[in-house]
Amino acid sequence: MQYRTIGHTTVSAVGLGAMPLSIEHRPDASQAIATIHAALDAGVTLLDTADSYHWHAGEAGHNELLVARALARYGRDTSHVLVATKGGRGRPGDGSWTVTATPAHLKNAAEASRKRLGVEAIGLYQLHKPDPAVPWAESVGALRELLDAGTIRAAGISNVTTGQIRQAHAILGNDLVSVQNQYSPAVRDSEPELRLSTQLGLAFLPWSPLGGISRSSLDGPSGPTSASTAFHRIAAERGASPQQIALAWLLTRSPAVIPVPGASRPASIRSSARAVELELSEEEQAQLDDAPPLSG
Repeated sequence: MQYRTIGHTTVSAVGLGAMPLSIEHRPDASQAIATIHAALDAGVTLLDTADSYHWHAGEAGHNELLVARALARYGRDTSHVLVATKGGRGRPGDGSWTVTATPAHLKNAAEASRKRLGVEAIGLYQLHKPDPAVPWAESVGALRELLDAGTIRAAGISNVTTGQIRQAHAILGNDLVSVQNQYSPAVRDSEPELRLSTQLGLAFLPWSPLGGISRSSLDGPSGPTSASTAFHRIAAERGASPQQIALAWLLTRSPAVIPVPGASRPASIRSSARAVELELSEEEQAQLDDAPPLSG
C-alpha cells in the first residue's frame, strides 16, 4: 500500500467509500462487514461514511454503526484507521436527500455520530454540503465550535466551490484538512477546487471516483474489458481493470488526491486497493488527461 496525508494523519492512498453498504440494494450485514474487513486486510486505513448513508426512514447513522461494528469485530489493532464521517444531509426514506447545515443541527449531528462510532473524538468530520438557507460562515463556524469542544479532531468540507474553500480555510486555518468533491473520468468540474486544495495543503477526496467507467466486473473471469475509451484501452494493455486504471490516474492528478471508491463486495475493494501498485507512464497519463469526460 502507498500512503498520503490528511492533515497530520497518514492514510492509505486509496480509501473505502462505505455508502454502498447501507443505501438502496445494500448487501446483508455479513457481506458488508466482510467488505470492510477485506479493505483493512488490503491495507486501507481510510473509511468514509456519513450519518445520512442509510436507506429507510428512522435508520440515520446505519453506515456509521456498521463501520463501528466492523472495526470492533476485526480482531486486530485498528487505532491507525481514520474514520471520516459527514453531517448536514438527511434521507427521509423516499429516496430523496435533504440539506440542513444550521449550527445547531451540525453540532447535534456530530455528537450523535461520535456516539455511534464509539470514539472520544471523531477523527475527521466533514460538512456534507452547503445549505443555501444558511450563511456559509455560520455552518463552518459550527465546525470551529466542534473543534474547540473536542468533539472532532479535524474538519473537512464537501461539495464546495473555490470561494467556499477559501472562506472555510480563513475560519478554520490548519484545522481544515480536506475537501470532498465529485471527481472522476466522467466528472471533472472540480479541477479548480483540486488545484486550490493542493495549493492550501488540503487532502482532496474524490467521491464517486469511478464515474463513467464501465460497470464491467473488476475481477471477472473474462479479464479486463476491451472498449474504445483510453481507460479501457490502457487497462487491456496493462492487464488491469478499467477501474484500477481510473484510480491510478486520479492518484497522478495531485499528491493531495485520495480516492474513496465505494464497494459492496470484498473482491471489489481488494481490486481497488491494488490500483496503487500501477505506475502509469507519462504517455499514459497524457492520454488519460486528454481523454474527453466519459458519460456517466
